[in-house]
Parts: sequence; C-alpha cells; structure tokens
Amino acid sequence: MSLSPDTRGPWFLADHGALDFINTVAQAGGQPHDFWQSDEDVRAWLVQAGLSTGAGAEGAPGELLHEARQLRDTVRALVAAKKAGDPVDVTPLNRALTAAGGCNQLVAGESGVLHITRVYAGHAPAQQLGPVAELAASLLADAHFERVRECEHPACSLWFYDTTKAHRRRWCSMALCGNRAKVARFRRQQK
Repeated sequence: MSLSPDTRGPWFLADHGALDFINTVAQAGGQPHDFWQSDEDVRAWLVQAGLSTGAGAEGAPGELLHEARQLRDTVRALVAAKKAGDPVDVTPLNRALTAAGGCNQLVAGESGVLHITRVYAGHAPAQQLGPVAELAASLLADAHFERVRECEHPACSLWFYDTTKAHRRRWCSMALCGNRAKVARFRRQQK
C-alpha cells in the first residue's frame, strides 16, 4: 500500500504474525518506508503483535533494531524465494532460531490448568525476537504456503496469508488497496 504522510502504522492485516513482521516496511511515495526507527519501535511492535517475551532490554542501544531489521530481511527473502519456487537457504533463519535459545515448559495457569509455554533464557535481542523467528519457520513449513500472497496493487509491497473461505483474496486490505483498485477500474470505465 502506498502511504500518505498522515498514515499510521505498521498495520496488522496479514493474518499471520511473520508476514506482519515483514510488512513493517511499506511503500511511501514509491520508496520503502521503515516503521522501525528505534529499539523502542521494535519492542512496541512485539507487544502489539502479542509476541513479546516480557523480557527487559539487554544489549547496546540500537542492537534490537539492527537484529530485527536483519531478521525481517531474512524472512522477506525466504518468503519471496519460496513463493517464486526458488531454492530456499534456511541457514540464516536457523541461526536466528538457535540464537533465540527457547524451550517449552509446562506451566500451571491460575485455575490449575496446565499448558505449554515457550520461554527464553535471556533478554538479548535474539531472545526477544525468538517468537518471530519461530513464526517465520512455521510459515515456511506450512503445508498451505500457496495461501501466502503479495498484494496485487502495483504500488503495494505488503504480504498476507489468505484465510478467506474461497482463498481468492487479492489485496493486503480491501479497505485500502482493494478500494483503490475498484475506484481506478470505475474511472477507467467512465472514460
């Protein structure tokens, strides 16, 4: 989607957390616009996405931002390669998964009900981004990867997971890109 100066984001419209993660870069005036400009932007996104490990910040200032951007580029490249039918080098993502160092633990909830939760040993950027790396791996291994699509609007670079019943979704958001395409088609028909 092409951004206007008053557009707020990033958006959560991909119907998959890993795709929302790579959608934190969108087109603005024909140029990529990165919604992350600081560690705090990344932390806020993780909280908003429900992917925060609850860990406090460790590492040098800017380290989380750098690691998040690097992971985002890796995931975007892997999704695009798999979608194009090209060979997928999973080495960089496996490195991120290893660095996250998470493990499952059995936890008793408030009413005594047991559930499995994922915990991370530390608070370094790699551990904070662990849930995202795991979502990306899950997406790439998904048996229904054909439902991963890039928005068909020519000025949009966002990805989404098609959860519609007929699996014919074409736009990142019907309210944004879909509506713009309909208006453009209507104008062409009026000429």
